[in-house]
Amino acid sequence: MTKLTWLRKNLFSTWHNSLLTLICLGLLLWIVQGILIWATTKAEWAVVQDNLRLFLVGRFPQTEYWRVWIVLAVTSNLGAVTTGIFFSKKQLTWRGITLLAVIVGLLLVIFPLDPVSRLWLLLTAVLLIPSFLLGSKFTKLVAPWLSLIWLLSFPVILWLIGGGFGLRPVSSNLWNGLLLTLFMAAISIVLSFPIGVLLALGRTSQLPVVRWFSILYIEIIRGVPLIGILFLAQVMLPLLFSNDVRLDRVLRAIAGLVIFSAAYMAENVRGGLQAVSRGQVEAAKALGLNTFFVVLLIVLPQALRAVIPALVGQFIGLFKDTSLLSLVGLVELTGIARSILAQPQFIGHYAEVYLFIGLIYWLFCYFISIASRRLERQLNNN
Repeated sequence: MTKLTWLRKNLFSTWHNSLLTLICLGLLLWIVQGILIWATTKAEWAVVQDNLRLFLVGRFPQTEYWRVWIVLAVTSNLGAVTTGIFFSKKQLTWRGITLLAVIVGLLLVIFPLDPVSRLWLLLTAVLLIPSFLLGSKFTKLVAPWLSLIWLLSFPVILWLIGGGFGLRPVSSNLWNGLLLTLFMAAISIVLSFPIGVLLALGRTSQLPVVRWFSILYIEIIRGVPLIGILFLAQVMLPLLFSNDVRLDRVLRAIAGLVIFSAAYMAENVRGGLQAVSRGQVEAAKALGLNTFFVVLLIVLPQALRAVIPALVGQFIGLFKDTSLLSLVGLVELTGIARSILAQPQFIGHYAEVYLFIGLIYWLFCYFISIASRRLERQLNNN
């Protein structure tokens, strides 16, 4: 079906459909025109340009920015290797390379970066293509170690951000902006996923104690709003330890996010477990596999594949839920925006600031969504 045929069939099939289409197009053009006029003539984007460092890394010491750039290089190149493993080299078209070059070029031109930062960004972008080719060309060699490499990267990233062991310590109070948002989201996703899987398996267990504990946990947590969980984590967790032990606010916030997200993750995984037919379980047991290997090798791979869209939706929701951390004293992306708007010279620039952070949230969520759709398509083809 050609595009012209699709337009005639779906948008201009009858006179009233054609009229409705034209009205919607006119309304859309009017809205877009108004936004463009405001963005190019009335909006004062100096609030974003002057505070770009605060948006990205907050009060992280400027002399230690090289550590943040190394973290960006490590994560982005591991992501490129992962993409190369799941997608064939043929999918790295010149269009994709051109798009990457355009994005990097715009960042280098638009963002007010110093020469050293521009060099770091350019070097990181250049390394993405070799990393992708490494993943696609040596898939059989790299794929078995990919999960371990990602897990080992987290302590390295934490060491680079927090310091210690030869690096200057940086207090978590200085982890602000997008840096804190991404850190909290990544750690919470990694920790809540296995807990959610265990809770889902526990809810389907034949052991009454395990099953009822899982049910009570899931239903109680799902009945409490996230902000309540975050406040409880900030206030109640320190009471579980002696006075000599002081839990960091970031650690308490991660605990709250993990406790909340694991309950919803469990329900998503349980839906996938119910999609696996009972006959496959019985066939695996007939071949001599015990319950542990039946769940690990037969049930979980199929269940997780079936609920990839739901899991990704949960990951996206958790990433956006980090905006609530500003209510418990953490200065993540939304919190740093409020701090910037409190400056006398930037009072009243709400639209520019919140549109900018909204664009950041949308970009990350959109790329996560694209990656999940391609991953789902790739797994269905195998």
